[in-house]
Amino acid sequence: MAMEITQILLSAQSPDGKIRTAAEENLKQFQEQNLPHFFLSLSVELSNDQKPPESRRLAGIILKNSLDAKDSIRKEELTQRWVSVSSSIKVQIKESLLRTLGSSVSEARHTSSQVIAKVASIEIPRREWQDLIRQLLNNMTQQQAPAPLKQATLEALGYICEEVSPQDLEQEQVNAVLTAVVQGMNQTEHNFEVRLAAVRALYNALLFAQTNFDNEMERNFIMKVVCETTVSKELEIRQAAFECLVSIASMYYDILEPYMQALFTLTANAVRGDDEPVALQAVEFWSSICDEEIELQEEYGGADEGNSSVHSHFIEKALPLLVPMLLETLLKQEEDQDQDDGIWNLSMAGGTCLGLVARTVGDAVVPLVMPFVESNITKSDWRSREAATFAFGSILEGPSLEKLTPLVHAGLDFLLNAMKDQNSHVKDTTAWTLGRIFEILHSASSAYPVITPANLPRIMSMLLESIRDIPNVAEKVCGAIYFLAQGYEDSGPNLSVLTPFLGDIISALLSTADRADTNNSRLRSSAYETLNEIVRSTNISETSNMIAHLLHEIMNRLSRTVELEIVSSDDRERQSDLQALLCGVVQVIVQKLSGSDETKSIILQSADQMMILFLQIFACRSSTVHEEAMLAIGALAYATGPEFAKYMPEFYKYLEMGLQNFEEYQVCSISVGVVGDICRALDEKVLPFCDGIMSQLLKDLSNSMLHRSVKPPIFSCFGDIALAIGEHFEKYVPYALPMLEGAAELCAHLDASDEDMLDYGNQLRRGIFEAYSGILQGFKNAKAELMIPYANHLLRFTELVFKDTNRDEGVTKAAVAAMGDLADTLGPNTKVLFKDCTFYIDFLGECLQSDDDQLKETATWTKGMIARVLVS
Repeated sequence: MAMEITQILLSAQSPDGKIRTAAEENLKQFQEQNLPHFFLSLSVELSNDQKPPESRRLAGIILKNSLDAKDSIRKEELTQRWVSVSSSIKVQIKESLLRTLGSSVSEARHTSSQVIAKVASIEIPRREWQDLIRQLLNNMTQQQAPAPLKQATLEALGYICEEVSPQDLEQEQVNAVLTAVVQGMNQTEHNFEVRLAAVRALYNALLFAQTNFDNEMERNFIMKVVCETTVSKELEIRQAAFECLVSIASMYYDILEPYMQALFTLTANAVRGDDEPVALQAVEFWSSICDEEIELQEEYGGADEGNSSVHSHFIEKALPLLVPMLLETLLKQEEDQDQDDGIWNLSMAGGTCLGLVARTVGDAVVPLVMPFVESNITKSDWRSREAATFAFGSILEGPSLEKLTPLVHAGLDFLLNAMKDQNSHVKDTTAWTLGRIFEILHSASSAYPVITPANLPRIMSMLLESIRDIPNVAEKVCGAIYFLAQGYEDSGPNLSVLTPFLGDIISALLSTADRADTNNSRLRSSAYETLNEIVRSTNISETSNMIAHLLHEIMNRLSRTVELEIVSSDDRERQSDLQALLCGVVQVIVQKLSGSDETKSIILQSADQMMILFLQIFACRSSTVHEEAMLAIGALAYATGPEFAKYMPEFYKYLEMGLQNFEEYQVCSISVGVVGDICRALDEKVLPFCDGIMSQLLKDLSNSMLHRSVKPPIFSCFGDIALAIGEHFEKYVPYALPMLEGAAELCAHLDASDEDMLDYGNQLRRGIFEAYSGILQGFKNAKAELMIPYANHLLRFTELVFKDTNRDEGVTKAAVAAMGDLADTLGPNTKVLFKDCTFYIDFLGECLQSDDDQLKETATWTKGMIARVLVS
């Protein structure tokens, strides 16, 4: 087979489907029958300059994909497969890969450098291939080393730094890598590709350079070389050097002070005079500095207290020069930038950075920006008017309401008039700015209101007129209406403020959703999402008739989607997207109407028709609709309560399909949530379906392919089921409780240095405690003794959680509640346990000191339950 691999690799790329399929099958067989020789054959193919470029390329790709995967479980499988290959074969493969770095074919060199890094990512953490770095560095130091070899070697070093963790390389190795990389960047290296590879390798190696940056002499040398490289003759090298500076700003902010004057000069020159790719990175450097200082201020309690030794106030010091430089960038717009959402140019980067500057320094930015706004806003040149509006919109987050509100009041009328500007760019940015004003500054309860009874009619009139403008402007207007409505949400009597405009707003949004003058689905999404916010923000006691009419209109639209003619996959996608949006509106309306007994009857009257529609949509078998329709059904179950039981026989098969859909884990997760909604709605009426539901939930927990984020909600769902069916949960105890105990054990072994894992650990522990609470409450009135064998484990788990400083407030509440439920349900049976486990005294003491009233209330109740047990 190895002799034929060239032809098989070529056939696998044949335009003839039959030849291609046969070749792919041959490759699969070779891999399954003799994996070590499969790997070796691929590496030999890749390294052989006599072989066709096409077969070498595919050999490299297959080899790389055989060593790594995005999915962590698959990645571990591939790692173990490589580890199981004999050392003698692996040595031959690695020699082939290193030899390929000197190939005359650039694509083979490039692929080989990637594969070397993939192998290194497996072997270096295992303390294998320890001489790899030395072998690569030999390529850099040998006399008369050809430029292609040096370039590929630097590329490999960069990829290795990307793949392995800093703790896996010795400091001596890091020093040697940095020396080689910095030498490669040196102006005495005349080959452009070698220098570019060196700069890119440095970018990846920066994470390893903490010790070197702590040493002043080494740091000065690295910074000198990077700064010199930012003025290199070649654009790509200058861009890559500025990318290094962006990374340094983020990683090594605390050492930048001595270099900031030089860095300001370099970045200002690049922004004002260099090519756009370089100028963009120069702006990004200052955005990075802002990000660091915002984070420091949040950590140290606000800008005024950010005087810690680690906060250097670079933005504040640079402000008089930095802001004018950024304002200049705003005038460098592109003609069609408002038509393309994916576009990123100097004007946008400058506006984004200006927004970060405003968040960093607050009020101090306003007097530097407002003269630019005032002098440009009335100019005849559209670029000046758009830049002025963009500048104003960019500084609305950060400065105080006291500082901004008078400016908004003075400029609001001007902005509303600008919605009639002759230029679409100006209208687009004006609508965005109005949206920002409403999002950031508008609140019904604010001491500095920007929207008043006096100006609201004019604002609404202009928005409802402008929503008919070209699609990209209309989309921004939808956003402005959304945030205007959101400012009134949960504002009690102020909800009535929008009532006079409600009919016109709903009508305008429905017309916008129906517009045929655009293929852009974003406008339709925006219109329906804004409609949702309008429903959430309305005073339902005044508007129930209008909302009921809207419900029927949305249901009619939903009904029409089921009848759409589907010819292509695009038609199917459009149908699916529209159904998802409409189901979303139904969900929000149902939630709003179910908030009071007076309006709940509207839902009950339409519930049958809604359910028929949802079942028809499920029949379309689209995952996006599945999610939205599931969420809407959850809301309907809550609203209809025990009445929902009549829909279960028909709905159950779709619920089961949702619970089985582990590939699209969001669908599975939402379905788990809907089980909870149904349990709360039906109580014991859910019993006939519990065997199937519990069986599927247990299968999901055992499924290693299911995304981990679904597992905590499944445990919570155990609690919901137990609470609904009470003593009938007995038959699930032998299966569910060991799962809970196993998950509790897992929590103790999660990586505490990984933030994502910490977050997952908290979700998991909260789900476990919620399950215990539900099960304990379910057995409270009958068969409580079933939980006695599990009581000790629960208390020991709670003690471990108490001692863990990484637990969040949600876990604390759930843990304290579960302790109370344990004492309440098992009563005197827990007396000995609580006498032995005295940690609960300190735990409850901590909770009673909390500022969270709900936590204090739960802790007080739990304290009472335990006290009752101890005196029994």
